[in-house]
Amino acid sequence: MIAIGGATRLYALLGDPITQVRAPGLLNPVLARRGTDAVLVPVHVPAAALPEVVAGLRQVANLHGMLVTVPHKAALLDLADRATDRAHRAGSVNALRREADGTWSADTFDGDGFVRGLVAAGHDPRGRRVCVVGAGGAGSAIAVALLDAGVAALHLADTDRARLATLGGRLSAAYPGRVDAASRPRLADVDLAVNATPVGLRPTDPPPFPVSELPARAVVADIIMTPAETALLRAARDRGLPAHPGEPMLTHQIDGYLDFFGL
Repeated sequence: MIAIGGATRLYALLGDPITQVRAPGLLNPVLARRGTDAVLVPVHVPAAALPEVVAGLRQVANLHGMLVTVPHKAALLDLADRATDRAHRAGSVNALRREADGTWSADTFDGDGFVRGLVAAGHDPRGRRVCVVGAGGAGSAIAVALLDAGVAALHLADTDRARLATLGGRLSAAYPGRVDAASRPRLADVDLAVNATPVGLRPTDPPPFPVSELPARAVVADIIMTPAETALLRAARDRGLPAHPGEPMLTHQIDGYLDFFGL
């Protein structure tokens, strides 16, 4: 473990809630093994306080970057000075870095990490039909990455009709003929169903969609990392469907973070 001192580069992970995050436990040991004098710390930021907290953090001279988790991924896009094309298509970011001139650049790695994790597990999404449940920050990034990875069709579902219409319209324009959206998940004809909502963070949460409606070939994926086995994944395994957990999405983002932050 690198000893924290006055020259340590500081990175903050912003979220609400924050106790469930896994990134510090995964990234800090990597930094220590590489001998990098940097540390990632979790910062609990309620949504109402986000603009004020971010404005304050931008003034912290030894803060070199921020990671972002629920529910701040969409809001941080508007608080960055610039963002990548894929972040604009998604309408969300999960990483920001301070540039030499003091401005902040943003990108999103959720979708890339999710797709890399799927492929590593033997579930290449190319040519598949996919349902993504959740049009928030993570869901939007995952939808963009799946479309970039060549899925044949993507059905987007969210109970927030305004959010669904905004993301659905943006994706339909960027990927014509491959995207449809509805408030209820369409599951009967998909090869992959993804929970990209916070439903499942609590052990008492019900599954976010009924696995009984999925075909026998379907892979069920959840982006929640704690608990490792959510009610959704348990229901998928009980039905004999392949279940893909949340942690690979994060572990396959680590190299992207290191490159983005120049660590």
